[in-house]
Amino acid sequence: MFEDPVGLIILLVGLAIILALLSSIVHIVREYERLVVFFFGRIQGARGPGIIFLIPFVQQAVKVDLRERFLEVPQQTCITKDNAPISIDFLVYSKVFDPQETVLAVTDFTGASQALAATTLRAVIGDIPLDDVLAKREEINNVLRTKLDEVTHRWGVKITSVEIREIVPPRDIQEAMNRQMSAERNRRAVITESEGARQSTINVAEGDKQSNILRAEGQRQAQILQAEGFSNALRTIFAAAEGIDEKTMALQYLEALKALGASSSTKWILPMELSELTRPMTEAMKLARYGGDLPGGGSTGSTAAGGSAAGSTGGAAAG
Repeated sequence: MFEDPVGLIILLVGLAIILALLSSIVHIVREYERLVVFFFGRIQGARGPGIIFLIPFVQQAVKVDLRERFLEVPQQTCITKDNAPISIDFLVYSKVFDPQETVLAVTDFTGASQALAATTLRAVIGDIPLDDVLAKREEINNVLRTKLDEVTHRWGVKITSVEIREIVPPRDIQEAMNRQMSAERNRRAVITESEGARQSTINVAEGDKQSNILRAEGQRQAQILQAEGFSNALRTIFAAAEGIDEKTMALQYLEALKALGASSSTKWILPMELSELTRPMTEAMKLARYGGDLPGGGSTGSTAAGGSAAGSTGGAAAG
């Protein structure tokens, strides 16, 4: 412990002076910072990052931040090309690429950038109609970025992006836009409904068409199958008829006469001579009995002739 308070005060003051001298001599510059050094007021350049040593009272330094920053531009009332007032606010993103020019070229970069952004916005919006302002926001961002960068480039600052945050048209224009949107929605609804009805009608017509085609195809196939069945039946009948002889026909005639006799009619009209109708059966019975030789030296041919002459009447009727 110091017994002399004056000596203690002098020691503390000396330590403070040493620390102040050290802080003015030794500077720690971060990776995202640069020191712009002046020697007796003359620029020496930018230094950093790392530990930088400066001569006190001879060299002065200005620290510059290289990180990207944003500037919020408050709502600005602009007049569009078609004389419609509109309020816009946006953000400007910038980054220092030349710290020496940033220190030497502009005193208040933030204020200068905000004023420049406001005037540039009014100039750009004044050349664009209201509908394009509302619909082409990305194009307006690109135009603003290009025009701002042309000015800030000489300040050592690069404008990286411009983003319009909000566009507020006048109340009457908003109401007109709402009515237009409602009318457009109604129009789309009517078009969609009519398209649906048209498609439904087309689908029904296509269904009827396909049904008629299938029905006609079915009828055609049925007629073809019916015709083929009838043709096969005729072929079968014709094949069976080829093997029929006079004996078979005579049996059929007897069956027919049997059926006529069993009927309740008392009069029959035959389309041929009765003798001709029974002659084949009579000859067949004779042949079966005499073995082909008739008694009295006659033959089947003479008997047939005699039978033919005996039945020379035009028809027979029985009652």
